[in-house]
Amino acid sequence: MNALFPSIWDIVANMIGVLVYPDFQLLDAAGPISVFEIAGRFAGKTSSIKVVAAVPGPVRSSSGVEIFARGLKPSGAISTLIIAGGEGVRAAAQCEKTLAFVRGIAGRGGRVASVCSGAYVLAEAGLLDGRRATTHWRRTRHFIATYPKVKLEADQIFVRDGNIWSSAGISAGIDLALAMAAEDFGEEIAQETARQLVLYHRRSGGQSQFSSLLELKTPNGRFGPLLTWAREHLDAPLTVEDLAERAGMSSRHFTRAFIAETGTTPSKAVERLRIEVARQRVQSSGEAIERVAQVTGFRDPERMRRAFIRAFGQPPQSLRRAARAG
Repeated sequence: MNALFPSIWDIVANMIGVLVYPDFQLLDAAGPISVFEIAGRFAGKTSSIKVVAAVPGPVRSSSGVEIFARGLKPSGAISTLIIAGGEGVRAAAQCEKTLAFVRGIAGRGGRVASVCSGAYVLAEAGLLDGRRATTHWRRTRHFIATYPKVKLEADQIFVRDGNIWSSAGISAGIDLALAMAAEDFGEEIAQETARQLVLYHRRSGGQSQFSSLLELKTPNGRFGPLLTWAREHLDAPLTVEDLAERAGMSSRHFTRAFIAETGTTPSKAVERLRIEVARQRVQSSGEAIERVAQVTGFRDPERMRRAFIRAFGQPPQSLRRAARAG
């Protein structure tokens, strides 16, 4: 590209702002910063990342670690602004200087995103009214009561509605930043960045904030290794008899013990694991639905479709379309 006419990647990659305030969550800022730094390096672009705050200078995070920030000077340079979450977000969301700055960037079409409770700043700025958004699951009840005009999708990793992005708790900010990097530099660069960060995989925005293993009462109890093994062998039948044999117990005793420890039956636990993995594959790959059903143990695509409707209220194809659109 001619130097007089830089590509859109050149423009976007040089204009990242991260908004912090006293008692912000350090990883909410550091995670996205690392993503853009690494993605820019892989793409051969020079990333300019600015940390900004209403009061410039050292800004103390909730951990006590300080980060140096520049002031909120009107600037056309920032085309992507990421707002960190943290314990100090309520005060930040009442700062008119901060809200005006956020509105200004959004108003000229810049990408504006929140990590975790940073969504409160977006909501107070009026940028989420009538829009889809998400935040940390622990904030759901209060957020819905405080901002009834927001279409909160409480179970999502991250949500994009136009130029406004929002993400769930802490590490989900990395997933959001990776999605932005994919938009700026391409999927290959985003995947390479995820590998550099030693992430298991890049999670799609539509993925649940929760893991089926974590939802069980005692995922790390005596049946923890068994469930981990089951998740890695979903293409096997995984009947109660199969699981009981692997656990070295009779089927009857195994079922009683499993329910007492996990709060669910073995068959329901296996289906939840299958749904979780199938959802990940449906949303993050182009695999045929029939293939996903086969490798996750549903066998029949219709059986998987019914399981998805029970769990998510919509079939696999709808979740895939929503993930690609977001």
